[in-house]
Amino acid sequence: MKRAGVMRRNKHLSMLRAFCTCFALTACLTSSVIAEPKVSDAKISYGKSLEKYPYPFEVQTFQFSSQGQNLEMAYMYLPAVEESKGIITLLHGKNFNGAYWQQTAAYLHGLGYGVLMPDQIGFGKSSKPINYQYSFPALANNTKALLNHLDIQSSHIIGHSMGGMLASRFALQYPEATEKLTLVNPIGLENYLHYVEYKDVDFFYQNELGQKPEKIAAYQQKNYYDGAWNEEYEALTIPLVGWVNGPDWSLLAQVSARTYDMIFSGPVIEEFDDFKMPVTLILGTRDRTGPGRNWKKSGIDYELGRYDQLGDQVKARNPSIHVIELDDLGHLPHIEDFDRFQKALNQTF
Repeated sequence: MKRAGVMRRNKHLSMLRAFCTCFALTACLTSSVIAEPKVSDAKISYGKSLEKYPYPFEVQTFQFSSQGQNLEMAYMYLPAVEESKGIITLLHGKNFNGAYWQQTAAYLHGLGYGVLMPDQIGFGKSSKPINYQYSFPALANNTKALLNHLDIQSSHIIGHSMGGMLASRFALQYPEATEKLTLVNPIGLENYLHYVEYKDVDFFYQNELGQKPEKIAAYQQKNYYDGAWNEEYEALTIPLVGWVNGPDWSLLAQVSARTYDMIFSGPVIEEFDDFKMPVTLILGTRDRTGPGRNWKKSGIDYELGRYDQLGDQVKARNPSIHVIELDDLGHLPHIEDFDRFQKALNQTF
């Protein structure tokens, strides 16, 4: 599949203008306030592929074979307005899909860049196989296959949260296809199994079966936004809430459990001195995301998830990594304060 022509670009630009207008209106109507989260669409229901959940840009599908299975990877692709700008690939976190990159994508596309937003296998609108070895090398391989399919030779890779671990593995696995690497509050800046007990996939499966809409909202309010809540934050919970209420949650919980496992069993931090491209860390320093902190090994006093300290720890491993710290922002700086995030992102171009 080659890059789209003028008609497709015009279509994307029209969609982009409509989205930007909608987003601007939403931003004017919302504000961050300390309040109990209320999931107004708590009764909404989605199937495993989020069939009726709207994405901000046209969704396309890449069909391919992996691990003996025919799979479909959903993605959004905004072709470059200026060919010289190149392509930026945005990799989502575990509790999200490509759609939450909408404002970042609109901004980058407005600067002339092409923007690719895939839903990884097991996430969003992509296939959800249960009998699949979910690992960062496998997901990186799938992502590379998508880039090859779109005739994208190289890209600036940007990953958030779990997507930061995937972006790191992609850059290590395919340095020739990675022009630059930018990690936004990535998890995996610590090798978790150094500090926590290993948990079987069944442990995570049982936890996922206990999910409720109000628990999803409460978790994100506390851990992502420091107690603040607004309509924009609530909107980001809707896909997960719809899945929990939907007919496929038992299957999705199994898939989610398997993708938890790779966070612990697929560390990347030990290889941060092997990067062969410019690397930037953008860190909201209020973030305290620390997978496994509730089941630390006996005698371990180390405090996981101190993003106000992790930048210095990473620099000690690889002094060439550029660290940008955003004080008083949490796990989703591109959602919580896009203006500050945008200024940090501009330093990576």
